[in-house]
Amino acid sequence: MAVENGEWILHGMDWDSRERIRSWRELTDYVEQVGFLPLFKNEVDGFSVEEKTSPLFWWTGDPEQDPWEWRAMIARSEKVAYGKFFNKKAGFISLKWLPYFANYRRDGYDFDARWEDGLAGYRSKKIMDLFDEGETYASYELKKDAGFGKGGEKNFSGIVTELQMQTYLVTRDFRQKRNRKGQTYGMAASVYVRPETLWGYEIVSAAYREAPEKSGQRIMDRVRELYPDADEKNIRKVCR
Repeated sequence: MAVENGEWILHGMDWDSRERIRSWRELTDYVEQVGFLPLFKNEVDGFSVEEKTSPLFWWTGDPEQDPWEWRAMIARSEKVAYGKFFNKKAGFISLKWLPYFANYRRDGYDFDARWEDGLAGYRSKKIMDLFDEGETYASYELKKDAGFGKGGEKNFSGIVTELQMQTYLVTRDFRQKRNRKGQTYGMAASVYVRPETLWGYEIVSAAYREAPEKSGQRIMDRVRELYPDADEKNIRKVCR
């Protein structure tokens, strides 16, 4: 997605293209096949959900056709991970590749070890402490309970994005706020959870036995395999 002549433009496939992804199940299968995939167009041409779907139904609210709705359905399915994993932007990672991302992005550290070694900020610690018992938190609940917002800590969005980039948090669902009458309102907010809660510590940490740099190299090599004409700097920018 890009701004052209002051308008947001989606770059997708023709509706009749045989290569077009047509459902959230097809998208899940594709992510499991290739390993990982950003949601929107980026520096690596073709490497996004946007470019593999039709632009006709985005943000229509139609769960059968709208890729924006698919992301929520896929997150709920727990078949692949969803979150801000690619240059601080959203995308999907298969469970086969999640351990390599976790090892690389965490540099081999569980969050508690990162904190103990002085490598995590206190604001990140305030957020992660709320997930000790396997809870899930909608972003508006997390912001409040972690002490962010008016009169509190700053940069909640940036810290949560960083924790997703490090794979300490993933998006499990989307949830609207409710008023006093129990009625939902506003945009649906991300619901966060630790990946270990969904898939278990053994799966998430399965690549800890290898050097983080090697896991990072695996990720870069996979993108090169899929997009051999991509510029090296662009691959690193998207997947670092």
